[in-house]
Amino acid sequence: MSRRQVGSTRRGGSLPFVGVINSKSKSSPLVSVVLVVLGVILLIGYASRSSRSSGAFGGSREADSKVEGDFSCTAEVERAIPSLKKAYGDSMRKVLHVGPDTCSVVSKLLKEEETEAWGVEPYDIEDADGICKSLVHKGIVRVADIKFPLPYKAKSFSLVIVSDTLDYLSTKFLNKTLPEFARVSSDGLVIFTGYPGQQRAKVAELSKFGRPAKLRSSSWWVRFFVQTSLEENEAAIKKFEQAASKNSYKPSCQVFHLNSYH
Repeated sequence: MSRRQVGSTRRGGSLPFVGVINSKSKSSPLVSVVLVVLGVILLIGYASRSSRSSGAFGGSREADSKVEGDFSCTAEVERAIPSLKKAYGDSMRKVLHVGPDTCSVVSKLLKEEETEAWGVEPYDIEDADGICKSLVHKGIVRVADIKFPLPYKAKSFSLVIVSDTLDYLSTKFLNKTLPEFARVSSDGLVIFTGYPGQQRAKVAELSKFGRPAKLRSSSWWVRFFVQTSLEENEAAIKKFEQAASKNSYKPSCQVFHLNSYH
């Protein structure tokens, strides 16, 4: 169809909407407003799809850890190591870390002076890198279901650090697992857990973690510690807070310091 025919069609009125747009009638301002509103709606829809695909924090947050979700307390453990060393001193000599991406935490701990470290990975590590597979081969890191007793003797480690895993356990298993962590420690137990409202595993990852995360308040944890006969380590709490303040470090997770069973 030629341009001439299109023009004649407009004059013939067979395409009234096009005629309205191009005419100088009184209705053209209204049409212009409608078109602007439609354009704004389309832009909002595009922006919404983009934000959902990239996540609320973009891709950089997820790159910090292999834990799927918006935040990882395992990544937080690495940031807290300097403050933990100040708070626990010699008790950082033999450390067990329990949590996803434990290879990363153990590798960093092993770089610290006079510190030996081991790890328990509660989830599969099929996509682990060469360094992690080497730690597993050497027996430094173990893949184990933490719902069952740990393969260590009592007081095998001076300090046990736990991150993320407790958020995915029901109370039924917490009653068994937390005392087990305390059993294998001699000088203390440090727990990193999420704040209520922080997002954890995505629906697609529930097959890995077994259940959605249940992020509990600090008051809930304190009551639970009392029920399991675990006492908070007031001296360690004070030293950790002082060291964190001096290092300008503000934890993004809840951090609990507990005494071992005696």
